[in-house]
Amino acid sequence: MRNAALMLGIIGGIIAMLVGFFGYGYTEVVHRHSEVGEMFGNFDKPELIRFASFFAPLLAIAGGAMAKIRALWGGVLMLIAGGLVYYAFGFGVFTMFPIGFLLLGGVLALAAGKPDEPKAHF
Repeated sequence: MRNAALMLGIIGGIIAMLVGFFGYGYTEVVHRHSEVGEMFGNFDKPELIRFASFFAPLLAIAGGAMAKIRALWGGVLMLIAGGLVYYAFGFGVFTMFPIGFLLLGGVLALAAGKPDEPKAHF
């Protein structure tokens, strides 16, 4: 389960990074050229989009990397990252896979309650 959580966290973080690039880039374009925002729409909270565009992939990849050794911490980080992507971007075509991967990876990491080595992580 830890290996699956590791892979889901890293893949979900990479996909969330792509979503973040476009989200952050769109807020910058709208900030510099307001007519683009008038034509295609604007975000209600661009600061939230910018924050989530940077920190959600960071937390996801860090949580996935931690999932093998520190499953509790890695699982919590992946759950926070999945919730942050959902809160900032909503559930849509481009966000369903990162949200799903991160939440499933977080649950799998937390479900790996007893580690293989004798040192417990809880």
